[in-house]
Amino acid sequence: MEQSDDPEAGEFFSTMIALQTSLTWIAFALAQDAVAQPVASPIPSIISDEEFAKAIPAFDENVDEGGEQPAQTGEVDETELDPADPAIDEPLPSLENFAAEPLSDDSIPETDNAENLVSYAVQIDGLKAAGEHTAILDRINRRFRELSSLSLNGGSAESRSAINAKARADQQLLLDILSSEGFYDGKVNLSSKRSETTGRAIEVEFRVRPDQRYRFGSIVFDAPADVTENLIRPSFPLKTGDPIVADDVVAAEAQISLALPQNGYPFAQVGQRDILLDETLGTGDYTLPVTTGVKSYFGEVLTEGNPVFEAEHVAILRRFRTGDLYDARKVDDLREALVATGLLSTVSVEAVPSQNNAADGTAYADLLVKQEAGPARTIAASAGYETGLGFKAEGSWTHRNLFPPEGALGVSGILGTQEQALGVIFNRSNAGRRDRTIELSLSALHKNYDAFDAYTGRLAGTLSYQSTPIWQKKLTYAVGFELLATYESLFEIARLSRDRKLYYVAALPAQVGFDRSDDLLNPSRGFRLNLRMSPETALGEGSRFYLRGMIEGTYYQPIAESVVVAARGRVGSIIGTSRDDLPPSRRYYGGGGGSVRGFGYQQLGPVDFEGNPIGGRSLNEAAAEVRYRFGDFGAVAFIDAGQVYQESTPQFDNWRFGIGLGGRFYTNFGPVRIDVATPVSRRRGESRFSFYVSLGQAF
Repeated sequence: MEQSDDPEAGEFFSTMIALQTSLTWIAFALAQDAVAQPVASPIPSIISDEEFAKAIPAFDENVDEGGEQPAQTGEVDETELDPADPAIDEPLPSLENFAAEPLSDDSIPETDNAENLVSYAVQIDGLKAAGEHTAILDRINRRFRELSSLSLNGGSAESRSAINAKARADQQLLLDILSSEGFYDGKVNLSSKRSETTGRAIEVEFRVRPDQRYRFGSIVFDAPADVTENLIRPSFPLKTGDPIVADDVVAAEAQISLALPQNGYPFAQVGQRDILLDETLGTGDYTLPVTTGVKSYFGEVLTEGNPVFEAEHVAILRRFRTGDLYDARKVDDLREALVATGLLSTVSVEAVPSQNNAADGTAYADLLVKQEAGPARTIAASAGYETGLGFKAEGSWTHRNLFPPEGALGVSGILGTQEQALGVIFNRSNAGRRDRTIELSLSALHKNYDAFDAYTGRLAGTLSYQSTPIWQKKLTYAVGFELLATYESLFEIARLSRDRKLYYVAALPAQVGFDRSDDLLNPSRGFRLNLRMSPETALGEGSRFYLRGMIEGTYYQPIAESVVVAARGRVGSIIGTSRDDLPPSRRYYGGGGGSVRGFGYQQLGPVDFEGNPIGGRSLNEAAAEVRYRFGDFGAVAFIDAGQVYQESTPQFDNWRFGIGLGGRFYTNFGPVRIDVATPVSRRRGESRFSFYVSLGQAF
């Protein structure tokens, strides 16, 4: 034997020689000891090759030829799989030819793993049938291919061993899916062999025998009889004779878990089901234990943690009273209302047994509200563009709980091409009643439009009860006051010139709304009506009392699965004064994204000798849209019409029309709207196209 000059290799060979010498001496000693022992020694003698061959079990020669063993019901069978990598069966190299040389980075060849992948094909037999099982077996096939390791692997793997491992996992997956559809006696045989027809290296075949499908026999609930008949059975839609499908069973049990807490049982628990199969009848007797707990009424509100709200304010947010029958849906609604305040980082509401009982002996369930305060300050900013208004950027800073509970103070500003403003707002949400808001604001504004140029100071207050994304209300209202000092330019017809005047305006605006639509931001069915009235007085050169009023209605009707037709009508009137005695900012104007699209902001109606709008005392508008939605996107075609009149009574003539197309991007807080419109019978000076971008539908 040649020795290497490498010291590490030399040490290795020295160790191997020493080990070989030691083994030789041990073998020699054992042989001598065996000779010296009597015949009754417990150490057996060496047997012949013939005796050894007789002692080992017989080997199934068919395994190498693609044979298979029968599958066991509900178990992974030991079927024939293609052998592992051939290199495993190759003999190890002799020590004489072994050379231990350290590898350097340069000596490691670069290989492309894709070239070493083993391709395979998957075939499933037995999932095609005629009759009642056709659709079920097709569903099993689809579900298997969605979850299969072999299907997800793209038809290739690192080695044949990897293919075999994935095949066995998929075999168990098929058995599980069969059981979930009621085929508890189903069998799956698996074989793997070199492919001769598919062009792949390996062909994996699953042979499925679904056998009979089990159906419900008796259905028994281990619960009080009155609760079973009144709540549990009506909530469990499955009946004797229905197939035992795992998804249906889980869904039905979930219905019970929901129904009991919604009907006075906050501590109900659904136990572990038991299904006893009868192979002869093909049925399964179903038993479900249900612990209902005590029937309970709503009790007190308790708080825990780092509370933002005391129990008294939490009680204002609830939509139930102490003594009402417990209903988990109302508890969920209370939790959503707490989240909607934006003042909590975490919050939970759970029922706990009360120490008190009602007069009739029924228990109370107190509500434990666990709160953790979150950030109370908000900084917000937005920007947009609209034809006729130009660019506008808005920003605000708000402390939402500066005056607890829910007393917010905010500072806001607007910087735009034609509008600038700075304001301070105090707002108290849920003021003595849920969703009732008190707001006081003080602001300074400058609006520079074609219709007027106004510098305005404004003090206003509002008490409102409005819809929210959590609770859309049928009836809403708002009442308030408004005090204005405004210095405005106006066109005087008598002198055919524009002058400035200082006006003082006091108003008592009021609004009432009736909403029967199905969604607050993106309605597709129903209607809405809204009426606004504002008695006002303008103090300038003498005092004048007048009434501003407007009524608006919208209607929504689906005409196909993804198509909705929407319509809007609006009529407004100012009575009690002439147009020229009205401050320009209090007159009616038409045109723009919220009015008649296709025309610039405030561009409809009477104009002065320079073509600038001067407003009017009445208006009427109408619009229709066809909305088509596909996924998170949508397209809209629309036509708008309207006009503004000098008279206080709408004339319903000389209408102008605008048509256009729009796009919608639907988000979890409402659709983002982009519209492009053009005026019909465009006149000189009118824009060819107008663009509008905003949040929410046009109406």
